[in-house]
Amino acid sequence: MTQPMTTRRPVVSLLRQDEFARRSGLHPDLVRRFVALGLLRASRDANGALWFTVGQLAAVARIERLRTGLSLNYTALGLVVDLLDRVQELELALSAQPGRDRRRTVRTEPDRSVRWI
Repeated sequence: MTQPMTTRRPVVSLLRQDEFARRSGLHPDLVRRFVALGLLRASRDANGALWFTVGQLAAVARIERLRTGLSLNYTALGLVVDLLDRVQELELALSAQPGRDRRRTVRTEPDRSVRWI
């Protein structure tokens, strides 16, 4: 006897804003600001409460690393994150091209004749 095939949907863990803020180490107001700036994606329920996927915790860690390393404000980080995401998309598209040999990439050395004072 065969059983009918059922499609399983992936289980997505959602975190309420307060739990997300606690796990990420951010103040809940800063989490709301990240959503307003477009740095984080969140869903809203019928009451307007914000819900986050667990994967957004990695996004917060990335934002904080960039902010600390580049000394940029959060608004500028939105642009940096968008650019990094676009670069990653382009690299994936290039690597998916058949016959693409990554070893043949041309690399140039920096011009060492320039002296900075």
